[in-house]
Amino acid sequence: MLEAKTNLEKLFVVLDESAELLKEELDVTYLEALAEAGENFFQGEVVQDLTSSTKKQLEQRLQQVDVESLHKEEVRKALQLAVLKGMKEATQPNHALTPDTVAVFISYLVNKVTSKMKDVTIGDPAVGTGNLLTAVMNGLPKKSKSYGLEADETLLHLAFVSANLQQQEIELYHQDSIRPLSLAPVDVMISDLPIGYYPNDDIAANYELKAKEGRSFVHHLMIEKSLELTKENGYLIFLIPNFLFESDQAPALNAYLKEKSIILGLLQLPQTMFKNAQSGKSILILQKKGPDAIQPRQALLAEMPSFSRQDALADMLKQIDRWFKEELNLS
Repeated sequence: MLEAKTNLEKLFVVLDESAELLKEELDVTYLEALAEAGENFFQGEVVQDLTSSTKKQLEQRLQQVDVESLHKEEVRKALQLAVLKGMKEATQPNHALTPDTVAVFISYLVNKVTSKMKDVTIGDPAVGTGNLLTAVMNGLPKKSKSYGLEADETLLHLAFVSANLQQQEIELYHQDSIRPLSLAPVDVMISDLPIGYYPNDDIAANYELKAKEGRSFVHHLMIEKSLELTKENGYLIFLIPNFLFESDQAPALNAYLKEKSIILGLLQLPQTMFKNAQSGKSILILQKKGPDAIQPRQALLAEMPSFSRQDALADMLKQIDRWFKEELNLS
């Protein structure tokens, strides 16, 4: 066993070893086994029907870490490391994790837009493993409730285990968020938007942002659904591809956003975070129109410096803080 020094490393090692044992015994993928391992740590016992030797090895690992005594962020990051390992063997293109620095930065932005709210409700229409949503919730100093939707059963199981281990109150739905659903609107909608085409043309036909011809973009439909599920004056913070406003369907998206929301900001993430220019991303910040929505004199438009350049990043955060205070009266 590796010599683990920090709580985060200790938890990662026992989760990883437990997942490998379960993967072998149950003949499942690493990610499925990781969800099962997480379930054991939450229940405090081995819940699967296994051979006595595997069960004994898993029970030994359960005794090595007291998850309840750990900080929520230690638990989230340990799970994130294990999920990243599992993603490398997964072949599905949508199995990708929001980079940790980006998740924490989105948490900072959510703190900004909710600074005057007493408690906060948050939604994520493509919650995945719950990494972004729990990072945001862990960063909030006030009470928050949230929900997440996810069509992939393995990712949803991981999100469920992750929320339980971090003791966060999240309602999770095994559902494609483009289909009809009735959920209470939230104060803030966040998402690392999945990119691609939506396969069901009949359901897409009910959306204003459906394609005039051929398949509709799932990311456009998800933006429309998210606005529908956000309270008046509420906020939406999305991780989007840099090419979002360059496609042949972009004019319709632009017109729709101007009609339903105020575009508060667009922050381009450093290119060094991505393999190539085509995979570059930005953070889009919107406010849904309502009686108290504020139209800033100028939108927050910036190219973020590398997150490893501490001085440049600190300077950028000062500028962003000033913008929120001067333009939106938010501290």
